[in-house]
Amino acid sequence: MSAAPEVIVVGAGAAGLWAAAVCARAGRRTLVLEKTPRAGTKVLASGGSRCNLTTSLPPLEAARLFGTKGERFLRRAFTSLPPIAVRGHFEALGVPTEEAPLDKVFPSSQRAVDVRDALLRDARDAGAEFRYECAVVDVREEGGSWTVELADGEVLRAPRLLLSPGGMSYARTGTTGDGYAWLERLGCDLVEPVPALAPLASDAEWVHELSGIAVQDAHAKLTDTSGKLLGRRERPVLFTHRGLSGPGAMDLSVHVARGLAEAARKGLARPSFWFSIDLCPSVDRDTLRRRLIDAAGRPGSPRLARALDGELPRRLVDAACRQAGLEPNPLAASITKPQRHALVEALKGLDVPITGTLGFDLAEVTAGGLALHEVSPATMEVRGKPGLYVFGELLDLDGPIGGLNFQSAFATAELAGKAAASR
Repeated sequence: MSAAPEVIVVGAGAAGLWAAAVCARAGRRTLVLEKTPRAGTKVLASGGSRCNLTTSLPPLEAARLFGTKGERFLRRAFTSLPPIAVRGHFEALGVPTEEAPLDKVFPSSQRAVDVRDALLRDARDAGAEFRYECAVVDVREEGGSWTVELADGEVLRAPRLLLSPGGMSYARTGTTGDGYAWLERLGCDLVEPVPALAPLASDAEWVHELSGIAVQDAHAKLTDTSGKLLGRRERPVLFTHRGLSGPGAMDLSVHVARGLAEAARKGLARPSFWFSIDLCPSVDRDTLRRRLIDAAGRPGSPRLARALDGELPRRLVDAACRQAGLEPNPLAASITKPQRHALVEALKGLDVPITGTLGFDLAEVTAGGLALHEVSPATMEVRGKPGLYVFGELLDLDGPIGGLNFQSAFATAELAGKAAASR
C-alpha cells in the first residue's frame, strides 16, 4: 500500500474479511492485520469443515434466538443484511448454497474452504491489502486518529479502526481473547467472556457408557440444583465419553458456563446442573403408561425394550430403568404400579448430571465481550470513540447452533464496513 491506510481491520476471520471487502469496494485504502499465517482459519474448522454459513430463518426470527438484548441490538443488522442476502452474496461469489435440516445453510460443495476462499478473494479483488503473522498488542486514540501497535514495535495509524479479532473459542485458530484487553484499556464496559456452544461434561460413569448414542428428536431442559429452569431446546443430543454433545446440549452450555463463572466470581461452591432428556417426546405420560400396562397383559409378557416397540436403544432403556430403580430391561409384567410411575418419569425425563462444559478449546463461540450498550446498533461504532468499530464475536452476542453466529458476524461487519467507508 503506497499511501497510509484509511481503514485498518484487525482480524481476518469471517467478520473481518467481509468488512474489509465492504470498505475497499467503497474506495477506502484498507489494510487487514492478521496475527496467524492465514485468513479464515476458524471458518475452515466450522461445521465439521462444511461451514454452516447462515440460516434459512427470516431475519427477525433469527434475531430472536439471540435473546432479548441480542434481538434488540441485531434487528437493524439482520434487516439490513438478512440471511437470504448473505446467500445471494455467496452465490455472486461463485459459492452456491443449499438448505439442510434444523434451519441450516451450507455451501453446496459442503466445503468450508470454498467459503473462506470466496471471502478472501472478494476482499482482495476489492483492493484490500493483507499482512499476516502481524500480531497487534495495543490500540489507542491519538490526535483524532487510531494507533495500532504491533508485537515487533511497529506503529500504524488510520482514521478508522475496525476490530474483529474474535473471542476466545477455538484458541488454536488464533482467537485468544486479545481484543478484550485493548477495549478494557480504552475504558469500555465488558461482559465476562465464557465458552458457548460447547459440549457438556458429566462425571457419571453411566453417562460415559452411553457414548455414541444419539437422541435425534430430543426434548431437553437444563436446570440448576435448586430446580430453576435455565433453558429448553428441541434438538439432537449425543452421548459422549465425557458427557453430552450435539446441538441440544451445546445450545444450553452457555447457562452452565455463566453459572460456574458467577459462582467463582462470588467465591461460592462450584454449582452442578441437571440436563433432562425426554426420550419419548411423541407420546404423553398417560399414553406411555397405557402402553406399559398393555404390554404387561400380553401372553408371554415382553421385556421393556420390546414393549416400547424398539424405539429406544437398549442402553438408553437400561439407563431409564436405573433411574427408576429397576433392573435392566425387565419383563413388562414384573413392573409394579409405583415402579411404572417412576419408569414413565424416567423415560419422559432422563436426568443427566452436568458438572461443567469442555471449555473454550471445544466451544464454537464466545459469550460475553463488549457490552452492547457501548456500541451503536446502526453502525457498530463504539459510543464516544469516533472511528472505532467493533463487530463479530468480540461483541456480547451468541446465538444457537445453525449458522446464526456467522449471520451475526456478516451482518454486523456489513454495517461496520459501510459506516467506516462513509465516515
